[in-house]
Amino acid sequence: MSGYESLSSMDLAALLCSRVCHDIINPVGAINNGLEVLGEDNGEEMQVFAMELITKSARTASAKLQFARLAFGAAGSAGAEIDTGNAEEVARCYMEGEKADLDWSGAPVLMPKNLVKLLLNLILIGATTIPRGGSLKVSFEGDPKYPTFTLVCEGRNARIPASLDRLLRGRPADEQGITSHTIQPYYTGLLAREAKMDLAFDWVDDKITIEAKPVHIPTEDELAETIGSLPDGVDGIGKDAAEGV
Repeated sequence: MSGYESLSSMDLAALLCSRVCHDIINPVGAINNGLEVLGEDNGEEMQVFAMELITKSARTASAKLQFARLAFGAAGSAGAEIDTGNAEEVARCYMEGEKADLDWSGAPVLMPKNLVKLLLNLILIGATTIPRGGSLKVSFEGDPKYPTFTLVCEGRNARIPASLDRLLRGRPADEQGITSHTIQPYYTGLLAREAKMDLAFDWVDDKITIEAKPVHIPTEDELAETIGSLPDGVDGIGKDAAEGV
């Protein structure tokens, strides 16, 4: 797997599955450890400790799975839209287990699913830029079909991973190719290209700003021209429908 051109759909699916498994194996393992303690130790103190471990780990595993369902999964049929309120909820639950604090601003709207998936994956990337914790502020504006995402990541020793730019562009970070450890930023780049969004990074001291914006926002005249050029019967919209007949 030398780069974007050679990564097959099978490889992509397998690597994403590995990424999800990697995320949940620790909390699931902790649940198993807690259950073993419950079965082997009758001491009240250890029983309380085991129940706290199970409860916390189950919550973490659930949050990671729900996040992965929206960030990596199908999340509805082709062309589906997702409520950004749902995305905010799963993002907040996920970030409770991370070092950075999430600050999300933006009224809930229905947004094409690939754009929501892109936003969630940018949150994952944003968290990696502040490995020692800090604040991760997420906002979006504009038409829900052509939004601009802005993530401000601020924390001590903030940095942009050296391989991030290559991975977002669909190129391997090194001779090992794309692995389960690097598949997430690679997948984020795929989402950005599919959604026709440009990604830009700005790094000043301990603050990194990530911006994603449409490659091109159609004007009202361009949208009207597109609708008017559709033949009658296509998606239930034709020239007559566009003219209000």
